[in-house]
Amino acid sequence: MSTYRERAHRQTARASVLRAIASRERSSHLSAPRVPTVGIDIGGTKVMAGVVDADGTILERVRTETPDKSKSAKVVEDTIAELVLDLSDRHDVHAVGIGAAGWVDADRSTVLFAPHLAWRNEPLRAALASRLVVPIMVDNDANTAAWGEWRFGAGRGADHLVMITLGTGIGGGILEAGKVKRGAYGVAGEFGHMQVVPEGHRCPCGNRGCWEQYSSGNALVREARELAAADSPVAYHILERVGGQVGDITGPLITELAREGDAMCVELLQDIGRWLGVGIANLAAALDPARFVIGGGVSEADELLIGPAREAFRRQLTGRGYRPEATIVRAKLGADAGMVGAADLARLVARRFRRANRRRAERAHRPGFELRLTPRNWAGEQ
Repeated sequence: MSTYRERAHRQTARASVLRAIASRERSSHLSAPRVPTVGIDIGGTKVMAGVVDADGTILERVRTETPDKSKSAKVVEDTIAELVLDLSDRHDVHAVGIGAAGWVDADRSTVLFAPHLAWRNEPLRAALASRLVVPIMVDNDANTAAWGEWRFGAGRGADHLVMITLGTGIGGGILEAGKVKRGAYGVAGEFGHMQVVPEGHRCPCGNRGCWEQYSSGNALVREARELAAADSPVAYHILERVGGQVGDITGPLITELAREGDAMCVELLQDIGRWLGVGIANLAAALDPARFVIGGGVSEADELLIGPAREAFRRQLTGRGYRPEATIVRAKLGADAGMVGAADLARLVARRFRRANRRRAERAHRPGFELRLTPRNWAGEQ
């Protein structure tokens, strides 16, 4: 009888432990193994890879130019594999996370469309899995940036968060209750293609009046170049800086001149900021987040851009004065956000991979059990 009671007590205790473990694992990012993983950020001009630890610290990074988009998809995949193998020579890498500038399906395995790369329904995870021996996670680069900022940057403490990345265009990521919201087909967060001006500027997506045609790096440069090409007197200073070469006007130059007090450049950033605020007010009406995090290259203008955005947001917000207002802040991780976020999401994949292997190993020791290894989706839940 004593033996039975002891056994029952052990089973009860074990059940309590398992319940505690299950409870902890619901907070996935907290229970992920503290192992180094590789994060990769792929854009139209660069591929950046880094080994990142569990605290979001980059242990080492490597960077290369993105192969010309006219080349085959395999060329880009070769570049990714070479970077991972290079880092693996010096680090014990447990998983790889990839943030791609394109639409990624809900299973986080296939890049449906990448405007700056030769990927059309490209099974990226499967292509790389045949060459790398660690679990692989693929996601949209704005989603990985949003996750990185939520975990380690300006989004900490806000479980309902929207990230907006202002670069060539506008990308976005949504987090609710600590989970990335990807939508039914994996392509949620394409905020840049909301229509804000009917029959407005033509967008490369094929439509007119998209938000990114009024609040993005492309919009900023387009407006500056048009003024310069028209030989407007307000463009005298910037034309002088580029030696009269209108094509040499860039977003970073506009930001630099605005910081120096150039009236035209300040006004252009204010215009971009006001359109940013209008779009944010629309997103607040739809999603009601606690915080908006503004990242991407254009966010380097800081308050020259975000100040006007806050003002426009308050003017346009539905129910203003009768509802709590989301805060609007600049991202803290800068250009590293996508890479750090991808690596951290990959760490969750490593946890699930380890847990599944442990369960299969335990089952393999049971009488009559036949071990069968089948392909699995290691994308996880986040």
